Amino acid sequence: MTRWSLVIPLKPLVLAKSRLAPAADDALRPHLALAFAQDTVAAALACPAVRDVAVVTDDHVAGAELSALGARIVPDAPAAGLNAALAHGARTVRRARPGAAVAALNADLPALRPRELARVLAYAAGFPRAFLTDAAGVGTTLLSAAAGVELRPGFGGPSRLRHSSSGAREIRLDGVDSVRQDVDTPDDLAAALCLGVGPRTAQRLEAGASAVD
Repeated sequence: MTRWSLVIPLKPLVLAKSRLAPAADDALRPHLALAFAQDTVAAALACPAVRDVAVVTDDHVAGAELSALGARIVPDAPAAGLNAALAHGARTVRRARPGAAVAALNADLPALRPRELARVLAYAAGFPRAFLTDAAGVGTTLLSAAAGVELRPGFGGPSRLRHSSSGAREIRLDGVDSVRQDVDTPDDLAAALCLGVGPRTAQRLEAGASAVD
């Protein structure tokens, strides 16, 4: 079984999840963004196909919390946006392990299930590069690159088309909704709640903004 190094990007928490504003105020959104990332990282590390997780972030609070879960924290040295951060993270992983199979994964998958992630990664292992589209069918939640293959991330906006056009194989699997369901909008959050979110997201939603770090 291929064991993967996952690269997860996370912007500064104060800037995260602005599209959730109709459902979460300015005080709550950074805490939700952190909870999403914590549940994503914890589920990823519980997946038998995952060797390790590198989180690319300059947010010190998030870095400390995610490091405590077992993630490696990689400073966002390029500071040039999402795709530059992912490429930097992949290079950093491969400096330590040149033969690493690498996959970029969104940080906002609070309903992520380790078994579903394992199925997606098993499918991806059959191709040099592969990607999983999001629940909306427009974006991407995971992009993989086999050992020796450049990741070439093209996340943001209509990235499904962008990754397909770049030659990556689209992963077509049923029953992996938790790997597709990223959370940007109130409707996304409702869908994730229907799937069943992780404990940190559930606790944060229950507590609201009252429990401040």
